[in-house]
Amino acid sequence: MQTNLKAMRKYDAGLILITLVAVVAFVSVLFSLSPNTSATPRFSQLTYLNVDNGNALDFTTITQTPLTDWTPISSPINLGMNTNVHWFSMVIAPTQSNESRFLLHIDYPLLDSLDVAIYSQIGSTPIATYSGGDGLHFDNRPVSHVKPLFPLPVSAQSQRVIIRVQTSGSVRLPIRIWEETEFIAYTSSRNLALGIFFGILVAMGVSNAFLTVTTSNVSFLYYSGYVMSLALILATLHGYGFSYMWPGSTWFQGKAILVFANATIMFAAMFTRSLLPIRAHSVKLDKITQAISWVCGLSIILGLILPYSFMIKAFLLLLSLIVIFTLGLGIWLTLKGVVVARYFTIAWGFLLISGLSASLDNVNIIQLPISSNNLLIIGGAVETLILALILAINYSHSRDDLIEAQQFALEQEKQANTAKENLLEVQKRYQDDLEYKVQERTLELEITLRELSEVNQELERLNAIDPLTGAHNRRHFDKRLRSEGRRSRREQTPLSLIIVDVDHFKQINDQHGHDGGDACLIHVTNVFQKHIHRPTDDLCRIGGEEFAIILPNTDLEGAFHVAENMRDSLESTPLDYEGEIIKLTASAGVSTTIIIDEEHAQNLFKFADECLYEAKAAGRNTVIHKHLQEKL
Repeated sequence: MQTNLKAMRKYDAGLILITLVAVVAFVSVLFSLSPNTSATPRFSQLTYLNVDNGNALDFTTITQTPLTDWTPISSPINLGMNTNVHWFSMVIAPTQSNESRFLLHIDYPLLDSLDVAIYSQIGSTPIATYSGGDGLHFDNRPVSHVKPLFPLPVSAQSQRVIIRVQTSGSVRLPIRIWEETEFIAYTSSRNLALGIFFGILVAMGVSNAFLTVTTSNVSFLYYSGYVMSLALILATLHGYGFSYMWPGSTWFQGKAILVFANATIMFAAMFTRSLLPIRAHSVKLDKITQAISWVCGLSIILGLILPYSFMIKAFLLLLSLIVIFTLGLGIWLTLKGVVVARYFTIAWGFLLISGLSASLDNVNIIQLPISSNNLLIIGGAVETLILALILAINYSHSRDDLIEAQQFALEQEKQANTAKENLLEVQKRYQDDLEYKVQERTLELEITLRELSEVNQELERLNAIDPLTGAHNRRHFDKRLRSEGRRSRREQTPLSLIIVDVDHFKQINDQHGHDGGDACLIHVTNVFQKHIHRPTDDLCRIGGEEFAIILPNTDLEGAFHVAENMRDSLESTPLDYEGEIIKLTASAGVSTTIIIDEEHAQNLFKFADECLYEAKAAGRNTVIHKHLQEKL
């Protein structure tokens, strides 16, 4: 996700204003959808009992417990995390109505075991009992609703309700007595708002998943995983997961909070690493961010194995540290000049702080004025809005840059066309004069080029000839070897190379002087030249007393025959220099191969040279011949 940082600075004030408006709007909507707590509740005398042997009591014996043992408490009840059995008692107003029946609603879906008994004023035996909670399959609930919901018997008199609760999480009982028509109106409005919210999250998750495929950008995948995990954990907190996605799995319902909460933080950490240039500023902080994702991934596995009561406390501790680290990281990168970190900090700050506050409220460490689930919705909605706003700002600025670039390109093209017209006018002005001058100079140039070509041809010939011996020189040899190597590779014919060196030439120079040495080289060249019969064969002087003979389309035995004849002829033809007979011998190395690539010809030359040194080591005046493949 790339943003134009320079342009986005202009949107700071607007972003803050829209964020505040969004917070106020979401809070207003959620408060309007919450029950009216100022109305007089339809129950009184709310008390609770927490005893160590709570499992020994039942709905018959609990009524015999003295009233002095019961502790008064106010709704909404929040006793934090406690795995003991808790008993709650209250007196409800008469439930006789001509319009509809009355319902007992507990606005918290994450209770493992929840049993309800309803007594008449004078009876000690319940007239109706119900069981609910996550420990039972969803189909066994008395009323199919996402939250625990129990029908109350019709009575013209007050009734006593006793509730038995045991859970591995937080003991929370937001109690409300509804008339059925009121409850239907309330749930329909609330479901509409929550449906829109979850629809937005799912749409963003799916769209970013498609963007991952089309752009091959892993950031969209991480963000899609984060949004979908956030939607699942909020659905679990509101009871929709157990109601619609896994209604028959009470085991997974007990683990879902840990699984999806850790998945949300894991994907958020991976998305943070891909969005912010953390590694460019600090490798250590980047590794910590990566470690957070690994720890959360491990916590998902452990959450399926270890007890929920232990893992939820460990998660809350981990979440507190992650919130502090993430917000601190965003602020630090903002101070480092990373502008996108400013928007990241604002967006994720809402969700992380709301998530931490909701978690602390669930364990009764802090008390929130609104429902913790509603607080999570506010944080998630504001975070989604801000990130969507960043994308919109980036798209808008990219479009402006594109339009500006197009206008600049059009202006440049217009200037280029004007310059081209001026140039054509100047060309036309001087065209006639230029044509005359060109014709005049063309004749002179043709004459000069013809003379130059003749000189170049002569120069090329002289450059390829050794001035002393008249044989071709090393420069010609290198070019001819490359040329014949390509022909050998193209036609798949053997190429042979002879490297000859005059034996004891230094002694000849020392004894007869350089003039004598030059006479010997001329004599050697003449002797060797007599054995070059084909036009394609080439004799070259490649060093002081070293010669090379290129033999195209010649096998090893043929090349050896040529080399041996040269050696024998030189040995049997001494030089008469100033009345003194100089006996000359030579050593030769011969090699043959079929060239397969550009470097192969040079390998042939090197191997023939190695054969020459082997001939010298063998006593000189000899020829060593080998195939190049023998070396390979």
